[in-house]
Amino acid sequence: MKKPKLAVIDDDPDVQDLIIGFFRPKGYDLVTFDDAEQAMKALTTDEELCDVILSDLRLPNMSGVELTTALIEKGVRIPIIIMTAHRSAEIALGAIEAGAYDFVVKPLHFPQLQVSVERALHLNKIRDENQALRAVVSGNDSPMQGIIGKSPKFLRALDLAKRVANSTAHVLVSGESGSGKEVLAKAIHQFGSRKKGPFIAINCAAIPENLLEAELFGYVKGAFTGAIDKRIGLFEEASGGTLFLDEIGDLTMPLQVKLLRVLQEKKIKRLGENQARNVDVRVISATHKNLRQEVLENRFREDLFFRLNVIPINLPALRERKEDIMPLSEFFLKKHAALNRMNVEGFSKSAVELLLKGVWKGNVRELENRIERAVVLCRGRTIEASDLNFDDDGGNEMRAPGSPEIMDPDHPRFALPDDKILPLDDLINKYIVFALGQNHGAKDRTAKDLGVDRKTLYRRVREMEQSGQVVI
Repeated sequence: MKKPKLAVIDDDPDVQDLIIGFFRPKGYDLVTFDDAEQAMKALTTDEELCDVILSDLRLPNMSGVELTTALIEKGVRIPIIIMTAHRSAEIALGAIEAGAYDFVVKPLHFPQLQVSVERALHLNKIRDENQALRAVVSGNDSPMQGIIGKSPKFLRALDLAKRVANSTAHVLVSGESGSGKEVLAKAIHQFGSRKKGPFIAINCAAIPENLLEAELFGYVKGAFTGAIDKRIGLFEEASGGTLFLDEIGDLTMPLQVKLLRVLQEKKIKRLGENQARNVDVRVISATHKNLRQEVLENRFREDLFFRLNVIPINLPALRERKEDIMPLSEFFLKKHAALNRMNVEGFSKSAVELLLKGVWKGNVRELENRIERAVVLCRGRTIEASDLNFDDDGGNEMRAPGSPEIMDPDHPRFALPDDKILPLDDLINKYIVFALGQNHGAKDRTAKDLGVDRKTLYRRVREMEQSGQVVI
């Protein structure tokens, strides 16, 4: 771990030596200054970065209180402890009012000084945690609003998002569930000229049809049972900004017709009234479905598809952007460590191998959920492979490095030999391997598909692994 660093400002060499002699054996780094001006120059230009400042009250050309005031005016937020031979309460109060963290009296009582220094270091830690927490909560902990990735496929999608941000064209973001479609939609909003306007998101698959229409277009009092007052819809609420329609492929045909009319006319009518209202909204839609195929099968209107698909952007699945797994994991670790006030700092080598090896059927959302669980349950400062590998998890089954592979989940095969009859146990094992591969290693789902109890399947797989079977 990084050693805490103290800056000692005192024109008495004996005092400097005493402080160095006490703190250095305890694991501290120290830097000394003979006068305040020299210290000011170093501490305000990042020449010397330190965690706590110990300053004498009486210094050549500038007092310790004046130095404290000057450093605070320069934006230096390092805790300052003033040291003085005077026991005056007025002097102590003046130092604290100037912004000093603490006040100690000479001759120095070093255990007391150490307590003061440790408290100041703890204050630094609390400040850093609060700053990280505020950044996480506000969503500003990344220079691009949470956009993290360096894989070529992801960067191409991000570049296209930046290029179309200032246009008025509708954007259709496609990709698997959990791949970050809403994050990309927010980025388009933030990159563009509408960033000062609202960003409103709604999941079209999560709301029943009758309620979804009211949510989108609003309603007047008495429009339907329960409409006890008027309410504006999301199109009006997003005026001047962006409306993000997630899972657009789940819209019913009647709502598709109404949405098409709004996109064409840029006007909406609240439920229960005939008055048309102008709306100024940029629509970004997203889906995990293949809308072209939905059109061919008459489940999605072709004219609406062409309206929405002016700028198509495809987000790759996480398994297609392995280079992004660790940057995302480190971001999520920092985020959830701050949110949960956990002192977790990184991943062990085995945990990194496990993360890179994961199937991540739930994509970025699944990765974040697993990192959050690991942060909360981790017993040390480093996340181990055991913190990530949950045998009772019904989703992405992760296997520790070196354990038997199930099979390539992207190309599962099940075939019987033509020239011999397999023993029944071998046949069952072979089919279990096939079923696990089909379900990307998810044991709960496989047990359900096979019609067996979950514990029975777990026991069988464990026996197979213990017998050292090589799974093809």
